[in-house]
Amino acid sequence: MSIRYGARSRPGTMVSTWLNSLVSGTVPAAAAGYFGGGSGPVTTVDRFAFSDDSRTTLVTGLSAATHSLAAMANSGTAGYFGGGYAVAEVTTVDKFAFLDDSRTTLGTGLSAANYTLTAMADSGTAGYFGGGYAGGRVTTVDKFAFSDDSRTTLGTGLSVGRNSLAGMANSGTAGYFGGGATPTKVTTVDKFAFPGDSRSTLGTGLSAANYYLAGMADSGTAGYFGGGYAAAAVTTVDKFAFSDDSRTTLGTGLSAATYNLAAMADSGTAGYFGGGNAAPATDTVDKFAFSDDSRTTLGTGLSAARDSLAGMANSGTL
Repeated sequence: MSIRYGARSRPGTMVSTWLNSLVSGTVPAAAAGYFGGGSGPVTTVDRFAFSDDSRTTLVTGLSAATHSLAAMANSGTAGYFGGGYAVAEVTTVDKFAFLDDSRTTLGTGLSAANYTLTAMADSGTAGYFGGGYAGGRVTTVDKFAFSDDSRTTLGTGLSVGRNSLAGMANSGTAGYFGGGATPTKVTTVDKFAFPGDSRSTLGTGLSAANYYLAGMADSGTAGYFGGGYAAAAVTTVDKFAFSDDSRTTLGTGLSAATYNLAAMADSGTAGYFGGGNAAPATDTVDKFAFSDDSRTTLGTGLSAARDSLAGMANSGTL
């Protein structure tokens, strides 16, 4: 029996996956979220177990100390950290297998060295790295097929070149890139329909022009863009209902005005905004319960205060 939560099968699918694993001799990876890289720069990847929100730090971090990178995940299989700034902008894409958190680096990275980009994913099919700064602000969207990690670049990119934007996705349906700088801050939210990758731009964008924000999603239900820098750092969290792309702004935002933060989600349960610059950099992780959008702040935050990091998650089967 499978219990449906939006477009996601859980916890029935998780039980089914576990039972199948007994037959195959494999054990499914435990659901967890990851915050990687950031100011320093650092190679650090912090892992938060969704069962109890406990934090561990991976023994093997990024392949190089990197900030201003992006991340996305093929939930249940592997997560990817791509681009960013090490000693210069990079094309590197590091892949972390969720089964044992081991890291490999893809033979084919981004189509150009790029930082202050973002990412989102159609879990089970492909992940997308979009926008950023690669010698100038770009409209580029690179697509990585999860079947073999091969890269293509979409013929239709963002509606305008911009960096310091955020991404999130309704897996199986569409992905969204929101906000950023052109260099002027924008409210724009571009939507890419899966699997054809056609782009439209939402009639209703962010509640305010904003950059250095973060995005995460409760796949099948709604996506959230939070924090960032408008006229100043903000606590704002905008919520987009996937049924009609309508926007509301949560009554309770972040626990502190923060920009250059990251986000990830345990789809079906809760989303997390972590780190960022809250004058100064912070280790705070705010958790939003998807049942009612209420916010709590984790007792254990990041392993160190840092901004310009990236987040992704293993939520099981989406």
